[in-house]
Amino acid sequence: MSVFASSTLQAFIVGGNRGIGLEFVRQLLANPQVSHVYASHRQVPSPDLLQLTVAHPDRLTLLSLDITDETQIQQAISHIQTQTDRLQLVINCVGILHETRPEARPEARPETSSRSESSLQPEKSLQQIQSDRLLRYFQVNSIGAVLLAKHLLPLLKLDRSVYACISAKIGSIGDNQIGGWYGYRASKAALNMFIRTAAIEYSRKAPKAILVLLHPGTTDTQLSRPFQRNVPPEKLFSPQRTVSQLLSILENLQPEDSGSFFSWDGSRLPW
Repeated sequence: MSVFASSTLQAFIVGGNRGIGLEFVRQLLANPQVSHVYASHRQVPSPDLLQLTVAHPDRLTLLSLDITDETQIQQAISHIQTQTDRLQLVINCVGILHETRPEARPEARPETSSRSESSLQPEKSLQQIQSDRLLRYFQVNSIGAVLLAKHLLPLLKLDRSVYACISAKIGSIGDNQIGGWYGYRASKAALNMFIRTAAIEYSRKAPKAILVLLHPGTTDTQLSRPFQRNVPPEKLFSPQRTVSQLLSILENLQPEDSGSFFSWDGSRLPW
């Protein structure tokens, strides 16, 4: 039976400040079955997220959380535990594909340095791989998700519950036909393995929980915007459409789906 069959549902959206995460917050708050939403943000809350707190002051709690810091993960979950002993839905929307670091901004870097030396971008060849960039991909896209699984266990063991992570088809090893994007591909593949493995342990320690990975499709967000040029219009989804499609998958999950990797249309993706 779906977690959405519950008369009241408490959800935690990790990375709810913008894009897909923000839209999850918005659509869950529009659902009368959802009694409370916890939403995390890494930096200052966006105006759109703050506006939702004004509209739903008793149903939305904001939490400051950098997913690369385990102490902050512990603190955020501890705060939730002061208000409830259970969650029915957790969706980890945090991910990184490209990033301009402070030292890469024109006003902050010497004239002798280049933007490409200081910013994180998908690698097109082996020559572009740098260990610190790879570590950044893994810290954000992979390690934080399994640390969440580690600390969320007490909150997900009491009721029917779902822990879903936004992954990417590009992280499928079996589907990789064109190469490139080493750090992003590998970090998403690692995310898939972490959650697949955690699902096995959860089946023993929290058998009512379902852990899944979701490929959202190419969504018109800040993450994908620099790479949308060759995406056909019908394959570029709005955040509203993406979240609606993913919620439909989550609503229909069964216990035997735990540890699976789903595409936006509900089909299963190869590892």
